[in-house]
Amino acid sequence: MTSPSASEIQALFNRIAPVYDQLNQGLSLGLHRIWKQMAINWIEPKWGDVGLDICCGSGDLAMLLARKVGKTGRVTGLDFSSAQLAIARQRAFRRYPLLSLDWVEGDALNLPFRDRAFDCATMGYGLRNLTDIPRGLQELHRVLKPQAKAALLDFNHPEHSWLNLFQQWYLDTVVVPTAQNLGLKEDYAYIAPSLERFPKGSQQVHLAKEVGFSAATHYPIAGGMMGILVLKK
Repeated sequence: MTSPSASEIQALFNRIAPVYDQLNQGLSLGLHRIWKQMAINWIEPKWGDVGLDICCGSGDLAMLLARKVGKTGRVTGLDFSSAQLAIARQRAFRRYPLLSLDWVEGDALNLPFRDRAFDCATMGYGLRNLTDIPRGLQELHRVLKPQAKAALLDFNHPEHSWLNLFQQWYLDTVVVPTAQNLGLKEDYAYIAPSLERFPKGSQQVHLAKEVGFSAATHYPIAGGMMGILVLKK
């Protein structure tokens, strides 16, 4: 199967935007919220920091980060899906009207920000969908301040064969049928092939160091079926 183009991925996330939160919550049994909080904790955001959430989707990580940096800080959520951003903007206004959150439509491979603009950054389920992962890491490195940290949460390749089998079973018999009930079978069927193409944790670490990060560690979580790549500039 050929890799989808950036425009195809963009169209996909616009289509699934209305049910994106519902599916994330149900398909992860609510655990995605714990994993996202782990990502936030690893970057150690401080009150007053300027943070960035790339591929922000409906805004979960951006809002968690905004709570950490407080009223004196600021967080920007960036995504190329206008539909996802509209939902993120509505959710943030409803839940955290006093926090400083900006929503920007843009490309993770060509971030519309100046060099060394952010104290910390996150990305949730975005790295796997980039059409050029090294370029995405390079752009992330560029916009971070010296010593800044980033945490990138995504699917992972489990080390144990039985977990690989379970992951494939779960995608085939739970994720895709659930999406099918919502009329989105083909949209969610993309996850398995995208995971096959996705670099393993050790490869992600290598790519991050190649673009200039001084430290990179990949932490398997959820039995190795998920992972968080923690980076330091």
